[in-house]
Amino acid sequence: MTNIDDLHDPELAAALQRALDNKTKPIGSLGRIEALALRIGLILGNARPQLRDPQMLVCAADHGLAARGVSAYPSDVTWQMVENFLAGGAAVSVLARQHGIGLTVVDCGVNHDFAERDGLVVKKVAHGTADALAGPAMSAAQCEQAIRNGREVVSGLPGNALLLGEMGIGNTSAASMLLARLGGLVVADVTGAGTGLDADAVLRKIEVLRDVLALHADARTPLEALAAFGGFEIATLVGAVLQAAAERRVIVVDGFIASAAVLVAAKLQPFVLQRCVFAHRSGERGHALMLAHLKAEPLLDLGLRLGEGSGAALAWPLLVSACALLREMASFEAAGVSRSDAQEPIKT
Repeated sequence: MTNIDDLHDPELAAALQRALDNKTKPIGSLGRIEALALRIGLILGNARPQLRDPQMLVCAADHGLAARGVSAYPSDVTWQMVENFLAGGAAVSVLARQHGIGLTVVDCGVNHDFAERDGLVVKKVAHGTADALAGPAMSAAQCEQAIRNGREVVSGLPGNALLLGEMGIGNTSAASMLLARLGGLVVADVTGAGTGLDADAVLRKIEVLRDVLALHADARTPLEALAAFGGFEIATLVGAVLQAAAERRVIVVDGFIASAAVLVAAKLQPFVLQRCVFAHRSGERGHALMLAHLKAEPLLDLGLRLGEGSGAALAWPLLVSACALLREMASFEAAGVSRSDAQEPIKT
């Protein structure tokens, strides 16, 4: 596995901070947008960063565990939503179109065979994972193949920014178990309603997940846990994150499931987190704990819990604005604006 390097660059960080502090504004007055601009500059290795050809990658797959009643929706919704993505009718389709984001949908393991068409990449490992309550969701070889698929897809995409999206009925269960196992948390604390389970159904879901975790008590490493719990779309996103990080793309992380893929990738290669911008705090119960474990501060907190990459697309204009302000906003000297007496002159 290719090592992901530390982006620590004191000289570039200082240059970016000087540029931000010397804009025609009180120091720090753009708040977290300034921190966002600095982070993007460090990821791209440029004091005047420009985002180009952003790509939304929506990875889709089915989960055998869905047959245990862990979702309010039937598994057929996975393939039906893939069709909706491709037809342009889903939330992420609308938002990607609005913001000029390229949309690629990957069939990582949907229990359906799709006709070929633009915007769809077929990287089907199998027609859904196995039931994790009967054995591992995927074999080690299948897990490795899905990760390799994610790397291959990203390596063929243009641009310097990757937005993460997903679709898979049952995948909040996989994400909850990955967080519980790799984050050392109690599964009941990180398990929520997913697609809309009522309170009694959530309790039944927690019992199922406890049983799965107990069955796979020996799955302790990141890849063992990923293979045990699934799913193919999460594993494909792990590979996508690793490839994007190696290429120094800005990685815009959506909600709970996308964050679970980042969690696995970060356990394998910790410096991937330097390349990540976390779009939002999801309404899904475990996401706040996931973000805390990753020491991530999301840009938005809107109660979103749709998935698909919708939160990443909604946050995207903030990244564009952060870069534009860094590149185009005038300095005090250039604009002929006087500084506050409390603001020391900054040499540029």
